[in-house]
Amino acid sequence: MSLPEELSKKVGKSSYPCEICKKTFSLKSSLATHKRIHTGEKLHNCDICGKSFSQIRTLTIHKHIHTGEKPYKCENCGKSFAFRRYLAKHIRVHTGEKPYHCDICGKSFSESDALTSHIRIHTGEKPYQCIICGKSFSEKCNLATHKNIHTGEKSYHCDICGKSFFQKVHLDTHKRSHTGEKPYHCDICGKAYADVNSLYRHKHIHTGQKPYQCDICGKSFSYRGPLTAHKRIHTGKKPYRCDTCGKSFREAAQLSIHQRRVHTNEKPYQCDICGKSFSDGSILTVHKRIHTGERSHHCDICGKSFTERSKLTVHKRIHSGEKLYHCDICGKSFSQTAHLTVHIRIHTGEKPYHCDICDKSFSQTSHLNIHRRTHTGEKPYQCDICGKSFFQNSDVTKHKRFHAREKPYHCDICGKSFFQNSDLTRHKSIHSKGK
Repeated sequence: MSLPEELSKKVGKSSYPCEICKKTFSLKSSLATHKRIHTGEKLHNCDICGKSFSQIRTLTIHKHIHTGEKPYKCENCGKSFAFRRYLAKHIRVHTGEKPYHCDICGKSFSESDALTSHIRIHTGEKPYQCIICGKSFSEKCNLATHKNIHTGEKSYHCDICGKSFFQKVHLDTHKRSHTGEKPYHCDICGKAYADVNSLYRHKHIHTGQKPYQCDICGKSFSYRGPLTAHKRIHTGKKPYRCDTCGKSFREAAQLSIHQRRVHTNEKPYQCDICGKSFSDGSILTVHKRIHTGERSHHCDICGKSFTERSKLTVHKRIHSGEKLYHCDICGKSFSQTAHLTVHIRIHTGEKPYHCDICDKSFSQTSHLNIHRRTHTGEKPYQCDICGKSFFQNSDVTKHKRFHAREKPYHCDICGKSFFQNSDLTRHKSIHSKGK
Protein backbone atom coordinates (compact mmCIF):
# COMPACT_ATOMS: atom_id res chain seq x y z
CA MET A 1 0.00 0.00 0.00
CA SER A 2 1.37 3.46 -0.97
CA LEU A 3 1.81 6.20 1.66
CA PRO A 4 -1.02 8.43 0.25
CA GLU A 5 -3.40 5.44 0.27
CA GLU A 6 -2.36 4.57 3.85
CA LEU A 7 -2.90 8.18 5.01
CA SER A 8 -6.24 8.31 3.20
CA LYS A 9 -7.34 5.09 4.92
CA LYS A 10 -6.28 6.46 8.34
CA VAL A 11 -8.12 9.75 7.77
CA GLY A 12 -11.22 7.89 6.62
CA LYS A 13 -11.18 5.72 9.74
CA SER A 14 -10.54 8.63 12.12
CA SER A 15 -13.62 10.70 11.21
CA TYR A 16 -16.37 9.85 13.70
CA PRO A 17 -19.44 12.11 13.44
CA CYS A 18 -22.09 12.51 16.16
CA GLU A 19 -25.46 11.66 14.59
CA ILE A 20 -27.26 14.07 16.97
CA CYS A 21 -25.32 17.34 16.54
CA LYS A 22 -23.02 16.35 13.60
CA LYS A 23 -19.83 17.27 15.50
CA THR A 24 -16.84 15.20 14.25
CA PHE A 25 -14.13 13.45 16.31
CA SER A 26 -10.78 11.89 15.41
CA LEU A 27 -11.15 9.11 18.01
CA LYS A 28 -14.07 6.74 18.58
CA SER A 29 -13.56 7.05 22.37
CA SER A 30 -13.90 10.85 22.11
CA LEU A 31 -17.21 10.42 20.27
CA ALA A 32 -18.43 8.00 22.97
CA THR A 33 -17.54 10.54 25.69
CA HIS A 34 -19.20 13.36 23.73
CA LYS A 35 -22.47 11.42 23.33
CA ARG A 36 -22.92 11.52 27.10
CA ILE A 37 -23.66 15.26 26.77
CA HIS A 38 -26.82 14.32 24.88
CA THR A 39 -27.75 11.22 26.91
CA GLY A 40 -26.89 12.67 30.32
CA GLU A 41 -25.05 9.44 31.20
CA LYS A 42 -22.53 9.83 34.07
CA LEU A 43 -20.47 6.68 34.64
CA HIS A 44 -17.76 8.04 36.94
CA ASN A 45 -18.67 8.58 40.61
CA CYS A 46 -16.77 10.45 43.32
CA ASP A 47 -16.15 8.04 46.23
CA ILE A 48 -16.11 10.95 48.69
CA CYS A 49 -19.36 12.84 47.97
CA GLY A 50 -21.06 10.58 45.41
CA LYS A 51 -21.29 13.20 42.65
CA SER A 52 -21.29 11.72 39.12
CA PHE A 53 -19.43 12.78 35.95
CA SER A 54 -19.48 11.84 32.27
CA GLN A 55 -15.67 11.89 31.95
CA ILE A 56 -12.99 10.46 34.23
CA ARG A 57 -10.79 13.55 33.83
CA THR A 58 -13.69 15.71 35.08
CA LEU A 59 -13.94 13.44 38.12
CA THR A 60 -10.18 13.83 38.70
CA ILE A 61 -10.52 17.64 38.56
CA HIS A 62 -13.53 17.48 40.93
CA LYS A 63 -11.57 15.49 43.53
CA HIS A 64 -9.21 18.44 43.97
CA ILE A 65 -12.15 20.20 45.70
CA HIS A 66 -11.88 17.59 48.47
CA THR A 67 -8.06 17.32 48.59
CA GLY A 68 -7.39 21.02 47.98
CA GLU A 69 -4.34 20.07 45.92
CA LYS A 70 -3.10 22.86 43.60
CA PRO A 71 0.48 22.11 42.53
CA TYR A 72 0.78 24.70 39.72
CA LYS A 73 1.48 28.26 40.92
CA CYS A 74 1.50 31.56 39.00
CA GLU A 75 4.80 33.43 39.49
CA ASN A 76 3.10 36.79 38.87
CA CYS A 77 0.29 36.78 41.45
CA GLY A 78 0.82 33.56 43.42
CA LYS A 79 -2.51 31.99 42.45
CA SER A 80 -2.42 28.18 42.37
CA PHE A 81 -4.11 25.68 40.06
CA ALA A 82 -4.91 21.99 40.06
CA PHE A 83 -3.75 21.50 36.44
CA ARG A 84 -0.95 22.89 34.30
CA ARG A 85 -3.31 23.86 31.46
CA TYR A 86 -5.33 26.04 33.86
CA LEU A 87 -2.15 27.85 34.85
CA ALA A 88 -1.25 28.35 31.17
CA LYS A 89 -4.68 29.95 30.56
CA HIS A 90 -4.37 32.12 33.68
CA ILE A 91 -0.93 33.48 32.72
CA ARG A 92 -2.54 35.10 29.65
CA VAL A 93 -4.46 37.39 32.06
CA HIS A 94 -1.08 38.94 32.96
CA THR A 95 0.52 38.82 29.48
CA GLY A 96 -2.59 39.92 27.58
CA GLU A 97 -1.89 37.21 24.98
CA LYS A 98 -4.95 36.29 22.87
CA PRO A 99 -3.88 33.66 20.32
CA TYR A 100 -7.37 32.55 19.23
CA HIS A 101 -9.03 34.76 16.58
CA CYS A 102 -12.59 34.81 15.26
CA ASP A 103 -12.47 34.73 11.43
CA ILE A 104 -15.93 36.35 11.23
CA CYS A 105 -15.45 39.56 13.26
CA GLY A 106 -11.72 39.44 14.06
CA LYS A 107 -12.15 39.44 17.86
CA SER A 108 -9.35 37.67 19.78
CA PHE A 109 -9.45 35.41 22.84
CA SER A 110 -6.99 33.99 25.37
CA GLU A 111 -8.67 30.55 25.37
CA SER A 112 -9.90 28.27 22.58
CA ASP A 113 -13.07 27.52 24.59
CA ALA A 114 -13.86 31.25 24.73
CA LEU A 115 -13.50 31.47 20.93
CA THR A 116 -15.79 28.45 20.46
CA SER A 117 -18.42 30.06 22.71
CA HIS A 118 -18.02 33.40 20.93
CA ILE A 119 -18.57 31.88 17.47
CA ARG A 120 -21.99 30.72 18.68
CA ILE A 121 -22.98 34.41 18.91
CA HIS A 122 -22.65 34.53 15.13
CA THR A 123 -24.17 31.10 14.44
CA GLY A 124 -26.86 31.19 17.14
CA GLU A 125 -25.96 27.60 18.05
CA LYS A 126 -27.11 26.41 21.52
CA PRO A 127 -26.09 22.72 21.74
CA TYR A 128 -26.63 22.20 25.48
CA GLN A 129 -30.27 21.55 26.41
CA CYS A 130 -31.87 21.17 29.85
CA ILE A 131 -33.70 17.83 29.99
CA ILE A 132 -36.11 19.20 32.63
CA CYS A 133 -37.47 22.38 30.98
CA GLY A 134 -35.99 22.20 27.46
CA LYS A 135 -34.11 25.52 27.67
CA SER A 136 -30.95 25.58 25.50
CA PHE A 137 -27.55 27.13 26.15
CA SER A 138 -24.48 27.98 24.11
CA GLU A 139 -22.10 26.85 26.89
CA LYS A 140 -22.05 23.69 28.99
CA CYS A 141 -21.20 25.61 32.19
CA ASN A 142 -24.33 27.76 31.73
CA LEU A 143 -26.46 24.61 31.47
CA ALA A 144 -24.84 23.22 34.64
CA THR A 145 -25.58 26.47 36.51
CA HIS A 146 -29.15 26.55 35.12
CA LYS A 147 -29.86 23.00 36.36
CA ASN A 148 -29.27 24.18 39.93
CA ILE A 149 -32.41 26.34 39.57
CA HIS A 150 -34.40 23.09 39.40
CA THR A 151 -32.43 21.26 42.13
CA GLY A 152 -31.70 24.30 44.33
CA GLU A 153 -28.23 22.87 44.98
CA LYS A 154 -25.51 25.31 46.07
CA SER A 155 -22.42 23.17 46.64
CA TYR A 156 -19.85 25.87 47.38
CA HIS A 157 -19.95 27.55 50.81
CA CYS A 158 -18.06 30.58 52.12
CA ASP A 159 -16.29 29.61 55.37
CA ILE A 160 -16.30 33.26 56.50
CA CYS A 161 -19.98 34.29 56.21
CA GLY A 162 -21.64 30.97 55.27
CA LYS A 163 -23.07 32.17 51.95
CA SER A 164 -23.55 29.44 49.32
CA PHE A 165 -22.95 29.47 45.56
CA PHE A 166 -23.80 27.36 42.54
CA GLN A 167 -20.27 27.65 41.08
CA LYS A 168 -16.79 27.59 42.65
CA VAL A 169 -15.70 30.59 40.55
CA HIS A 170 -18.49 32.64 42.16
CA LEU A 171 -17.33 31.54 45.63
CA ASP A 172 -13.72 32.51 44.81
CA THR A 173 -14.86 35.95 43.63
CA HIS A 174 -17.11 36.39 46.69
CA LYS A 175 -14.26 35.59 49.12
CA ARG A 176 -12.35 38.58 47.76
CA SER A 177 -15.09 40.82 49.16
CA HIS A 178 -13.84 39.71 52.60
CA THR A 179 -10.10 39.80 51.85
CA GLY A 180 -10.13 42.91 49.63
CA GLU A 181 -7.89 41.08 47.11
CA LYS A 182 -7.95 42.52 43.58
CA PRO A 183 -5.55 40.49 41.42
CA TYR A 184 -6.72 41.70 38.00
CA HIS A 185 -5.19 45.01 36.84
CA CYS A 186 -6.00 47.18 33.84
CA ASP A 187 -2.83 47.64 31.77
CA ILE A 188 -4.11 51.02 30.53
CA CYS A 189 -5.02 52.90 33.75
CA GLY A 190 -3.85 50.48 36.46
CA LYS A 191 -7.26 50.06 38.12
CA ALA A 192 -7.62 46.71 39.94
CA TYR A 193 -10.54 44.27 40.13
CA ALA A 194 -11.53 41.21 42.15
CA ASP A 195 -12.59 39.17 39.09
CA VAL A 196 -11.48 38.99 35.49
CA ASN A 197 -14.95 39.70 34.07
CA SER A 198 -15.05 43.06 35.86
CA LEU A 199 -11.66 43.86 34.32
CA TYR A 200 -12.94 42.97 30.83
CA ARG A 201 -16.04 45.14 31.36
CA HIS A 202 -13.86 48.01 32.58
CA LYS A 203 -11.62 47.84 29.50
CA HIS A 204 -14.64 48.68 27.34
CA ILE A 205 -14.49 52.17 28.93
CA HIS A 206 -11.16 52.63 27.14
CA THR A 207 -12.13 50.94 23.86
CA GLY A 208 -15.77 52.11 23.80
CA GLN A 209 -16.74 48.73 22.35
CA LYS A 210 -20.45 47.81 22.75
CA PRO A 211 -21.19 44.92 20.35
CA TYR A 212 -24.59 43.88 21.80
CA GLN A 213 -27.50 46.06 20.65
CA CYS A 214 -31.16 46.05 21.72
CA ASP A 215 -33.30 45.47 18.62
CA ILE A 216 -36.21 47.37 20.23
CA CYS A 217 -34.66 50.72 21.29
CA GLY A 218 -31.16 50.48 19.81
CA LYS A 219 -29.28 50.79 23.12
CA SER A 220 -25.87 49.07 23.02
CA PHE A 221 -24.06 47.02 25.66
CA SER A 222 -20.56 45.65 26.21
CA TYR A 223 -21.87 42.22 27.23
CA ARG A 224 -24.79 39.96 26.38
CA GLY A 225 -25.90 39.63 30.05
CA PRO A 226 -26.78 43.33 30.53
CA LEU A 227 -28.57 43.32 27.14
CA THR A 228 -30.70 40.32 28.20
CA ALA A 229 -31.58 42.09 31.46
CA HIS A 230 -32.30 45.36 29.59
CA LYS A 231 -34.74 43.68 27.18
CA ARG A 232 -36.90 42.74 30.16
CA ILE A 233 -37.64 46.47 30.59
CA HIS A 234 -39.48 46.28 27.24
CA THR A 235 -41.08 42.86 27.76
CA GLY A 236 -41.91 43.36 31.44
CA LYS A 237 -40.58 39.87 32.16
CA LYS A 238 -39.41 39.32 35.76
CA PRO A 239 -38.30 35.68 36.06
CA TYR A 240 -36.69 35.88 39.52
CA ARG A 241 -39.29 35.62 42.32
CA CYS A 242 -38.79 36.12 46.05
CA ASP A 243 -40.17 33.06 47.86
CA THR A 244 -40.75 35.15 51.02
CA CYS A 245 -42.96 38.00 49.74
CA GLY A 246 -43.60 36.97 46.11
CA LYS A 247 -42.00 40.06 44.57
CA SER A 248 -40.40 39.46 41.15
CA PHE A 249 -37.23 40.88 39.60
CA ARG A 250 -35.60 41.17 36.19
CA GLU A 251 -32.18 40.00 37.43
CA ALA A 252 -31.00 37.37 39.92
CA ALA A 253 -28.69 39.95 41.51
CA GLN A 254 -31.66 42.25 42.19
CA LEU A 255 -33.47 39.39 43.95
CA SER A 256 -30.42 38.64 46.14
CA ILE A 257 -30.06 42.32 47.09
CA HIS A 258 -33.82 42.55 47.82
CA GLN A 259 -33.71 39.52 50.13
CA ARG A 260 -30.76 40.95 52.09
CA ARG A 261 -32.20 44.46 52.35
CA VAL A 262 -35.83 43.64 53.13
CA HIS A 263 -36.02 40.17 54.70
CA THR A 264 -32.67 39.10 56.22
CA ASN A 265 -31.05 42.54 56.78
CA GLU A 266 -27.77 40.73 56.02
CA LYS A 267 -24.82 43.07 55.36
CA PRO A 268 -21.79 40.92 54.50
CA TYR A 269 -19.75 43.68 52.82
CA GLN A 270 -17.79 45.84 55.29
CA CYS A 271 -15.77 49.00 54.68
CA ASP A 272 -12.22 48.50 55.98
CA ILE A 273 -11.87 52.26 56.57
CA CYS A 274 -14.92 53.13 58.72
CA GLY A 275 -16.40 49.70 59.44
CA LYS A 276 -19.81 50.42 57.87
CA SER A 277 -21.52 47.33 56.42
CA PHE A 278 -23.58 46.92 53.25
CA SER A 279 -25.99 44.43 51.71
CA ASP A 280 -24.13 44.23 48.38
CA GLY A 281 -20.59 44.74 47.13
CA SER A 282 -21.41 47.43 44.56
CA ILE A 283 -22.75 49.74 47.30
CA LEU A 284 -19.54 49.19 49.29
CA THR A 285 -17.47 50.11 46.22
CA VAL A 286 -19.45 53.34 45.78
CA HIS A 287 -19.29 54.07 49.54
CA LYS A 288 -15.47 53.85 49.57
CA ARG A 289 -15.37 56.76 47.13
CA ILE A 290 -16.65 58.97 50.00
CA HIS A 291 -13.30 58.31 51.69
CA THR A 292 -11.14 58.55 48.55
CA GLY A 293 -13.10 61.43 46.96
CA GLU A 294 -12.95 59.59 43.62
CA ARG A 295 -15.47 60.79 41.00
CA SER A 296 -14.35 59.17 37.79
CA HIS A 297 -17.52 59.71 35.69
CA HIS A 298 -17.77 63.20 34.18
CA CYS A 299 -20.61 64.91 32.30
CA ASP A 300 -19.25 66.23 28.98
CA ILE A 301 -21.99 68.90 28.88
CA CYS A 302 -21.71 70.67 32.26
CA GLY A 303 -18.58 69.05 33.73
CA LYS A 304 -20.30 67.67 36.85
CA SER A 305 -18.63 64.52 38.25
CA PHE A 306 -20.17 61.37 39.73
CA THR A 307 -19.04 58.36 41.72
CA GLU A 308 -21.14 55.98 39.60
CA ARG A 309 -21.65 55.65 35.85
CA SER A 310 -25.39 55.00 36.39
CA LYS A 311 -25.75 58.38 38.16
CA LEU A 312 -24.01 60.10 35.24
CA THR A 313 -26.40 58.39 32.78
CA VAL A 314 -29.40 59.57 34.81
CA HIS A 315 -27.92 63.08 35.16
CA LYS A 316 -27.50 63.43 31.38
CA ARG A 317 -31.27 63.06 31.01
CA ILE A 318 -31.59 66.48 32.72
CA HIS A 319 -29.84 67.95 29.66
CA SER A 320 -31.64 65.80 27.07
CA GLY A 321 -35.06 65.83 28.78
CA GLU A 322 -35.32 62.12 28.02
CA LYS A 323 -37.94 60.18 30.03
CA LEU A 324 -37.93 56.53 28.93
CA TYR A 325 -40.14 55.00 31.60
CA HIS A 326 -43.93 55.53 31.39
CA CYS A 327 -46.69 54.72 33.87
CA ASP A 328 -49.36 52.69 32.05
CA ILE A 329 -51.99 53.80 34.59
CA CYS A 330 -51.76 57.63 34.39
CA GLY A 331 -49.23 58.12 31.56
CA LYS A 332 -46.67 60.05 33.66
CA SER A 333 -43.08 59.65 32.45
CA PHE A 334 -39.83 59.27 34.38
CA SER A 335 -36.11 59.41 33.63
CA GLN A 336 -35.36 56.43 35.90
CA THR A 337 -37.04 53.03 36.21
CA ALA A 338 -36.67 53.24 40.01
CA HIS A 339 -38.76 56.44 40.06
CA LEU A 340 -41.46 54.73 37.97
CA THR A 341 -41.51 51.76 40.37
CA VAL A 342 -41.97 54.08 43.37
CA HIS A 343 -44.63 56.12 41.50
CA ILE A 344 -46.70 53.02 40.65
CA ARG A 345 -47.04 52.34 44.39
CA ILE A 346 -49.12 55.56 44.64
CA HIS A 347 -51.72 53.78 42.46
CA THR A 348 -51.39 50.32 44.05
CA GLY A 349 -50.88 51.44 47.66
CA GLU A 350 -48.09 48.86 47.96
CA LYS A 351 -45.71 49.33 50.92
CA PRO A 352 -43.25 46.43 50.74
CA TYR A 353 -40.68 47.72 53.25
CA HIS A 354 -41.58 46.88 56.88
CA CYS A 355 -40.00 48.13 60.10
CA ASP A 356 -39.00 45.13 62.23
CA ILE A 357 -39.40 47.18 65.43
CA CYS A 358 -42.89 48.74 65.09
CA ASP A 359 -44.26 47.03 61.92
CA LYS A 360 -44.83 50.36 60.14
CA SER A 361 -44.64 49.98 56.33
CA PHE A 362 -43.13 52.17 53.61
CA SER A 363 -43.20 52.40 49.83
CA GLN A 364 -39.46 53.11 49.57
CA THR A 365 -36.46 51.52 51.30
CA SER A 366 -34.93 54.98 51.88
CA HIS A 367 -38.03 55.99 53.88
CA LEU A 368 -37.70 52.83 55.98
CA ASN A 369 -34.02 53.60 56.68
CA ILE A 370 -34.90 57.15 57.81
CA HIS A 371 -37.76 55.82 59.96
CA ARG A 372 -35.51 53.26 61.68
CA ARG A 373 -33.36 56.13 62.96
CA THR A 374 -36.33 57.32 65.07
CA HIS A 375 -35.93 54.05 67.00
CA THR A 376 -32.11 53.96 67.12
CA GLY A 377 -31.63 57.72 67.60
CA GLU A 378 -28.94 57.73 64.91
CA LYS A 379 -28.39 61.15 63.29
CA PRO A 380 -25.62 60.63 60.72
CA TYR A 381 -25.92 64.02 58.95
CA GLN A 382 -24.23 66.96 60.68
CA CYS A 383 -24.18 70.70 59.99
CA ASP A 384 -20.56 71.78 59.48
CA ILE A 385 -21.37 75.29 60.76
CA CYS A 386 -23.00 74.65 64.17
CA GLY A 387 -22.58 70.88 64.60
CA LYS A 388 -26.29 70.08 64.87
CA SER A 389 -27.16 66.53 63.71
CA PHE A 390 -30.10 65.27 61.65
CA PHE A 391 -31.82 62.03 60.62
CA GLN A 392 -31.58 62.78 56.87
CA ASN A 393 -29.40 64.81 54.54
CA SER A 394 -32.29 66.94 53.22
CA ASP A 395 -32.84 68.24 56.78
CA VAL A 396 -29.22 69.48 56.86
CA THR A 397 -29.79 71.31 53.55
CA LYS A 398 -32.93 72.99 54.94
CA HIS A 399 -31.18 73.83 58.24
CA LYS A 400 -28.21 75.50 56.50
CA ARG A 401 -30.57 78.00 54.90
CA PHE A 402 -31.12 79.49 58.37
CA HIS A 403 -27.39 80.19 58.62
CA ALA A 404 -27.25 81.63 55.10
CA ARG A 405 -30.60 83.42 55.52
CA GLU A 406 -31.44 81.88 52.14
CA LYS A 407 -35.16 81.72 51.23
CA PRO A 408 -35.41 80.03 47.82
CA TYR A 409 -39.22 79.51 47.78
CA HIS A 410 -41.16 82.59 46.63
CA CYS A 411 -44.90 83.23 46.61
CA ASP A 412 -45.93 84.29 43.07
CA ILE A 413 -48.92 86.22 44.47
CA CYS A 414 -47.39 88.50 47.16
CA GLY A 415 -43.65 87.89 46.71
CA LYS A 416 -43.01 86.64 50.26
CA SER A 417 -40.09 84.15 50.57
CA PHE A 418 -39.65 81.00 52.64
CA PHE A 419 -36.93 78.62 53.80
CA GLN A 420 -38.91 75.48 52.88
CA ASN A 421 -41.36 74.53 50.14
CA SER A 422 -43.82 73.21 52.78
CA ASP A 423 -43.91 76.68 54.39
CA LEU A 424 -44.70 78.24 50.99
CA THR A 425 -47.53 75.73 50.42
CA ARG A 426 -49.08 76.56 53.82
CA HIS A 427 -48.72 80.30 53.11
CA LYS A 428 -50.52 80.03 49.73
CA SER A 429 -53.59 78.67 51.50
CA ILE A 430 -54.03 82.17 53.04
CA HIS A 431 -54.51 83.61 49.54
CA SER A 432 -56.87 80.82 48.44
CA LYS A 433 -59.06 81.32 51.55
CA GLY A 434 -59.43 84.98 50.76
CA LYS A 435 -60.96 84.27 47.34
